[in-house]
Amino acid sequence: MVDAKGRNMKCLTFLLMLPESVKSRSSKSPKAASPSGSSKLPPVCYEIITLKGKKKKKMAADIFPAKKSPGVGGSAVQQYHQQNLNNNNTIQNCNWQGLYSTIRERNSVMFNNELMADVHFLVGQPGGTERLPGHRYVLAVGSSVFHAMFYGELAENKGEIRIPDVEPAAFLAMLKYIYCDEIDLSADTVLATLYAAKKYIVPHLARACVNFLETSLSAKNACVLLSQSCLFEEPELTQRCWEVIDAQAELALRSEGFCDIDAQTLESILQRETLNTKELVVFEAALSWAEAECQRKEITLSIDNKRKVLGEAVYLIRIPTMALDDFANGAAQSGVLTLHETNDIFLWYTAAKKPELQFASEPRKGLSPQRCHRFQSCAYRSNQWRYRGRCDSIQFAVDKRVFIAGFGLYGSSCGSAEYSARIELKRQGVLLGQNHTKYFSDGSSNTFPVWFEYPVQIEPDTFYTASVVLDGSELSYFGQEGVTEVQSGRVTYQFQCSSDSTNGTGVQGGQIPELIFYA
Repeated sequence: MVDAKGRNMKCLTFLLMLPESVKSRSSKSPKAASPSGSSKLPPVCYEIITLKGKKKKKMAADIFPAKKSPGVGGSAVQQYHQQNLNNNNTIQNCNWQGLYSTIRERNSVMFNNELMADVHFLVGQPGGTERLPGHRYVLAVGSSVFHAMFYGELAENKGEIRIPDVEPAAFLAMLKYIYCDEIDLSADTVLATLYAAKKYIVPHLARACVNFLETSLSAKNACVLLSQSCLFEEPELTQRCWEVIDAQAELALRSEGFCDIDAQTLESILQRETLNTKELVVFEAALSWAEAECQRKEITLSIDNKRKVLGEAVYLIRIPTMALDDFANGAAQSGVLTLHETNDIFLWYTAAKKPELQFASEPRKGLSPQRCHRFQSCAYRSNQWRYRGRCDSIQFAVDKRVFIAGFGLYGSSCGSAEYSARIELKRQGVLLGQNHTKYFSDGSSNTFPVWFEYPVQIEPDTFYTASVVLDGSELSYFGQEGVTEVQSGRVTYQFQCSSDSTNGTGVQGGQIPELIFYA
């Protein structure tokens, strides 16, 4: 080492040893070491702390498809170890502290590092246990549970602490936040990390996990996340899940994740008043869940066992509200209903004096579609609006998550006419939804709804492209005096012109006067 005057200096390392007498005193009752005025933490059992509830945690890898890069192997724990390999017993500079200008950077060096580690955690279930180093002071500063564990009234001076109910990768993600102030989440570990953050009361990390789940929420994972959000007591996430399940009920109920939910979540979905789907879809989903439940219980997959695992939940299916054809060709022939139940439901459809049923018989309310109208007036002229296979298109963005169910379109200005319509919804060129259908216009200036096969989930603060190609009567009504911003209920829409529009539609005028949505 060279000083400011160019003289060679020797690098000295001083080792501060804690006297044994002090060590022995520190292991005694903390009452003697704590000032009389200091607050006392309540006793905490830290060896095995579990969240309340008996539900089995669903691993995020089962909810979010894992994306593996070619040629990359190993577990998430091994990847964490690899990322921090330089921190593990490889610090050779005697003045490594001087290499980092902030306490955050110096703390980060200690993450997953054996250097000065005074506690070790055996994390994970037998067969997949990882031994991870820790530093009591850093952990106690980052978590009140760790503080109670190491410095509370019932603190024990254990060198190793077993944590069988947390996944190693999730525990490392939590440690990385505590040591480095960095949030490193992935679809494979986010649920397990949320569990760890809840268990050790690290609220900001837990909030980040919930935000990650909300942004990744879709019809494919909404049912499973609903179950997990109830377990983790996250009401905002629960509400987001219900919004997706209600609006995209058919997709959600037919997803693989629906079969993985617990019985309590199944009942809450089956009794949901605002499910926006046919009752036959609800019935078929319940049968799929029953098959999966038989497999989980390792019992014979039979009709009797399906009915047995469904239990009283079967009466939450509103079978009498099905169309008669759906009942006769579906539920009545499934074998799940008893002969007496089948006869009574047929009488319910046909007899003047209807029998009493155990099944709910009132139709679900579903969701009421809302409409965003972007024009202040409409008009027609003898030379426009014409359709010759050209595309009418507009871009829009919202400030809240909505589900676009379809478009309201203008019809013929020359009397009643039928149109063939191909509607599409894209995001950055990626097709999200489409439908090719027909609609009838009565010659008025009203708009006529054209629906997507399934409602399309729209995220806030991103522009989407709505397009339609019409084929029909040459002359139709068209909108004018368009606005760039429209407040529709609690949702604000912004509009801008689309480069895909080749038939004249823009912000100021043209087609696609309405967006039909659920919110």
